[in-house]
Amino acid sequence: MIESIMKNKRVTEIYASFVKHMKNFLDEQQINHEEYTNFVKWANRLGTSGEVPLFLDVFIETYVLEAKYKGLPGTEPSLLGPYFAEGTPLLKEQPFVLPQRPDEKGEKLVFRGTVSSVNGQPLPQTRVEWWQDDADGFYSNFDSDAPDYNLRGHFYTDENGRFEVHSIVPVPYQIPTNGPTGEFVKAAGYHPYRPAHLHMKFEKEGHEPLITQVFFEGDEWLDTDVANGVRSSLLTRLVDKGGHKEASLDFVMRIE
Repeated sequence: MIESIMKNKRVTEIYASFVKHMKNFLDEQQINHEEYTNFVKWANRLGTSGEVPLFLDVFIETYVLEAKYKGLPGTEPSLLGPYFAEGTPLLKEQPFVLPQRPDEKGEKLVFRGTVSSVNGQPLPQTRVEWWQDDADGFYSNFDSDAPDYNLRGHFYTDENGRFEVHSIVPVPYQIPTNGPTGEFVKAAGYHPYRPAHLHMKFEKEGHEPLITQVFFEGDEWLDTDVANGVRSSLLTRLVDKGGHKEASLDFVMRIE
């Protein structure tokens, strides 16, 4: 009962703050009733289309993360995004090879990383979830004809907090534009592209979960990511090794 009351109090606190800032926003922008009505109709289309998670992940989530984590030690978080899927297969042996189609297109990638705590200690047996798009810019389980969990999996770091993954190099892709999210993108004059990136989620007892992305130097969309999810500290370099490319990054988790 007490927990329920505390949760309700938090809701009213947040709502009161929302109303206060919304009033200031309305006074500043002087939105007329026609604009308000158009917004309501668009918001209804957003809801009935099932694109609310897409819109919030692309245009809101980054600001939630900035407000909570700006200036804190450890690896900067980035967007979970709309393409996360539960129930991925466990990859048991290093180097961890992501599930792929026999004829999987794309450049081969070898990615190495380390996971440590903000106190400098390596974090062995850290659970790492990995997901990414394919060479056509599609995610399995969502908008791809690939088998479920293609280019997805989870694994655990070794005794020194290290891991090595074999996959393909991700590519930039366009967020869906044939629905109300696309209407907003067009009306705002934005482009719909995200730079190539890898998704990773780290979990270790005694530490805050870390959800982040890895980006690559030289990508044409880095400075204009439609989701504003790029962090300079999450950039790495793709090194051409002839038959494959290599990249690496170190990750630091915050203590709870």
